[in-house]
Amino acid sequence: MDGLSYDLHAGRTLAVVGESGSGKSVHALSLMRLLPVPPARVTAGEVLYRGRDLLTLPDPEMRRLRGDRLAMIFQEPMTSLNPVMRVGAQISESVVLHKGASAAAARARAVELLRKVGIPAPEKRVDDYPHQFSGGMRQRAMIAMALACDPDVLIADEPTTALDVTIQAQILELMKSLQREFKMALILITHNIGVVAEMADDVVVMYAGRAVEKAPVQDIFKSPKHPYTRALLGSVPSIYLRKDRLASIPGQPPDLAVPFKGCPFAPRCTEALERCRADDPPAFPLAGGRMSNCWLVDSPAAAPR
Repeated sequence: MDGLSYDLHAGRTLAVVGESGSGKSVHALSLMRLLPVPPARVTAGEVLYRGRDLLTLPDPEMRRLRGDRLAMIFQEPMTSLNPVMRVGAQISESVVLHKGASAAAARARAVELLRKVGIPAPEKRVDDYPHQFSGGMRQRAMIAMALACDPDVLIADEPTTALDVTIQAQILELMKSLQREFKMALILITHNIGVVAEMADDVVVMYAGRAVEKAPVQDIFKSPKHPYTRALLGSVPSIYLRKDRLASIPGQPPDLAVPFKGCPFAPRCTEALERCRADDPPAFPLAGGRMSNCWLVDSPAAAPR
């Protein structure tokens, strides 16, 4: 990550959006301190939760927070669930560990959560193994596991990946209702612009490991300030726009292991100035608490948006 910064508030949803490889999942794993060290390392910055820097907490304190106050739904539920443990045991494990509940109380909590996330006959399904659940049911089980200790912050990494459209809608509606009930702050990681419109209050657009734009969700759709954001929105299919072909973004994201000059999006940007290819743009603050990491917002040569 390079200079990524944002605030997260209770009860609100922050969407982190961008192409595959833009750093969305790495950012989430960094917050939870789940990246292997080495090769990962922190060179600067802090992650503040209730005034405490998560990056400098001793490992035992971070383990006490992770799965309790801070929870995460991982991208692929089949590989995130232990295939040789019953689903209920995986949900109740964190209740025993973090809340000191008895085995019977933890099992009752697992049944309660499975019912809450819409698993039919939870008293029976609590003893099933992951392979006995459908894809949508496994995703619901992952949500139940994340909510087991009533976390303050929930990170959902592509929670509807590989699910059919009907199940996607059910999962999103479930997450919204549970967020209202538990008053959680939600970080939603996705490349799906439709999910952003449905779920988010605020949006961070990521490219090449950095935030290129931050804004309330309605501003992102109404008046995007960064060319990459406009390109992402332009690639979304719409029944209202009659196009022979969907718009695409030419080229590929940069290899971050290779040093580059200027803005990382400049080689793919149809609006790039000479300055964009030579100088790395700062994060320009804009009205309404917005930010854009682009020379165009500070350039008289840029067309008004």
